Amino acid sequence: MAQPDSKKIFFENLSGAGKAIAVLTSGGDAQGMNGAVRAVVRMGLYVGAKVYFIHEGYQGMVDGGDNIKEATWESVSSMLQLGGTVIGSARCKEFRTHEGRLKAAHNLVQHGITNLCVIGGDGSLTGANLFKEEWSGLLNELVEQGLIEADAVQKYSALHIVGMVGSIDNDFCGTDMTIGTDSALHRIIEVVDAIMTTAQSHQRTFVLEVMGRHCGYLALVSGLACGADWVLIPEMPPEDGWEEKMCQKLSATRSRGTRLNIIIVAEGAIDRHGKPITSSIVKDLVVKCLGFDTRVTILGHVQRGGTPSAFDRILASRMGVEAVLALLETTANTPACVVSLCGNQSVRVPLMECVQMTQEVQKAMDQKRFEEAVKLRGRSAVPVKPEYLCNLLLCILCLQSNFNVAVLNVGAPAAGMNAAVRSAVRVGISEGHKMFAVSDGFEGFYKGQIKEVKWGDVGGWTGQGGSLLGTKRTLPAKHVDKIAEQMRKHSINALLIIGGFEAFLSLLELLTARGKYDEFCVPMVMVPATVSNNVPGSDLSIGADTALNAITTTCDRIKQSASGTKRRVFIIETMGGYCGYLATVGGLASGADAAYIYEEPFDIKDLQANVEHLTEKMKTSIQRGLVLRNENSNENYTTDFIYQLYSEEGKGVFDCRKNVLGHMQQGGAPSPFDRNFGTKISAKAMQWVSKKLVETFRQGRVFANTEDSCCLLGMRRRTLVFQPVVQLKDETDFVHRIPKEQWWLKLRPLMKILAKYKTSYDVSDSGQLEHVVHNRPKDSDASVAM
Repeated sequence: MAQPDSKKIFFENLSGAGKAIAVLTSGGDAQGMNGAVRAVVRMGLYVGAKVYFIHEGYQGMVDGGDNIKEATWESVSSMLQLGGTVIGSARCKEFRTHEGRLKAAHNLVQHGITNLCVIGGDGSLTGANLFKEEWSGLLNELVEQGLIEADAVQKYSALHIVGMVGSIDNDFCGTDMTIGTDSALHRIIEVVDAIMTTAQSHQRTFVLEVMGRHCGYLALVSGLACGADWVLIPEMPPEDGWEEKMCQKLSATRSRGTRLNIIIVAEGAIDRHGKPITSSIVKDLVVKCLGFDTRVTILGHVQRGGTPSAFDRILASRMGVEAVLALLETTANTPACVVSLCGNQSVRVPLMECVQMTQEVQKAMDQKRFEEAVKLRGRSAVPVKPEYLCNLLLCILCLQSNFNVAVLNVGAPAAGMNAAVRSAVRVGISEGHKMFAVSDGFEGFYKGQIKEVKWGDVGGWTGQGGSLLGTKRTLPAKHVDKIAEQMRKHSINALLIIGGFEAFLSLLELLTARGKYDEFCVPMVMVPATVSNNVPGSDLSIGADTALNAITTTCDRIKQSASGTKRRVFIIETMGGYCGYLATVGGLASGADAAYIYEEPFDIKDLQANVEHLTEKMKTSIQRGLVLRNENSNENYTTDFIYQLYSEEGKGVFDCRKNVLGHMQQGGAPSPFDRNFGTKISAKAMQWVSKKLVETFRQGRVFANTEDSCCLLGMRRRTLVFQPVVQLKDETDFVHRIPKEQWWLKLRPLMKILAKYKTSYDVSDSGQLEHVVHNRPKDSDASVAM
């Protein structure tokens, strides 16, 4: 889809002059909708278009009047961190009628609006498409009724529609994630983590009912993220006799000393015969069969509430900008499209293809074709039974492989490491391996801190922050002889390393050591886990999302503290070494005015220009500023220097404060994204290990000395890919410990545009419609990326 560098297209060539864009939110609200509205407004104004709010969704479009208001740059200030939708949403029966759509067309023509951004679910987007198809006929009717002039038909001949999906259920085909889903998972996990403490105190079983009338995504992923004992979802009804199996599983868990059980039920859960399985039915079943003290918690609209997560803010901002670009590029013959997420890329897909596929899912479920329904859901649906992914069946089909696999963490701690270790251990055991845990990385390895780890030893690990195994930055080269001795002593047949840049360096050193020590001629794989997100070969690392949420939450509080004290600029220092990922993407998520990073050199002129920009900003109603600085962005322009420069130059206009976020970015409970990503990528790594062990087992031993037996598993654009580490050397800047090319640098212009800076933005990857059925990699099971 991308065009060659010689044919780069910049959006400066796409003018919005003379165009009017309207944005509305419709259907159920979802966290992140405000971020999308903000991005549409600011991008629209940036390219010279007029932008309008349509308040109260389609109802406001039908009613007209004050519901359609012109938007300004300042009118979307402070929206990014707000949940719900500031411009309102309403279900509108009148828009479903021809007369209602005629009124809506009249109101749009009166404001010269022929470009519409609709943020909502499949019902809202279907209505928008029908409106587009009827548009010319509606204009002719308005002329006949004398409500508009005849030349208006020619002037406003085509209505252009671009949709963005706002839905916490993630039930729309054609996108990996919908706006609001990640935030809803945050709300669920916050509740589950809180409930687990009281459940443990009283040895209780909790049955949690989460939203998802037709889609079990929230239930399934929250079950993965908290290590639930059982999950019930509409797309995968349990086999007959599930009641007995579930009770056996709960009883087995308790008999091993666990003091609590968690069962998650989607509100639309059904059995194989279409009969509803409610939370109260599950509770009564547990009480009757097992006599456990059992409670039900129905989360309800709590899942829709609260501030949007960093992921949803970034997703909404990217989609909003892409929606405006799509409107600028559209022609009379362009079909209505939806801006979607595929891997870590924004793509456009035909709206009606998505809607039809979504409807096909429901049709398949109604006809009890459940496996087909799961396949139709697409990449974000998990392609195996929830009982397996949530580890509900305790190793029933264990195969005695007699292979020993060691797992260790290397480098700095990152939230989500424990979920990755748990997943590796349990998938490994379920595939018949004997799993060994190494404490304190390679330092513990050469000291012999290695012990076998059983299924129950990793129970409850998903929600724990940091590294329960312990982790060190020690590289193996100095102690390679002792490590080889430990490999031999414990008959280790494969290694799974979870960590950051040190883990990558470690694999390279072990690969080199193969020439001298046969003990390292075994399958070795690395899973990237670091808050810095600086591992070559992977666009994303476990832990980075949690760090982004910590940065975003802190910036929200800092900005709030400035609401009472006007004209204040905050300088925030983030982690990341030489990698500017946290500063850039954190800046996009928190609405920063600038972000200084090593990858984009800056000088005193740039700093002065930023000060002048903030000085102009203080003349508006937005009298506060936020500037992020990556810790190693410049040797001389330190955080203290920038703080002092801003303080001096801003005298009389604004004052300054500085904050160094430090290790709080590494701490805390992992986000749902990191728990889910860690679980899935680690499971995939273990499956690769199992395959390689079989392939390399010859004459009674494992012997693997090819490049492709020492790999890094990373997410590249849209797919999880195993890459030989030796092939990644040329892609790596070893001095600064970063990849030579980093995808997120393309997001920097978005942050600048939304902060009202003039900049260049390469849109070569945009502009081409993709189809829902085609161009989706079958192998990838990564549901999201940012």
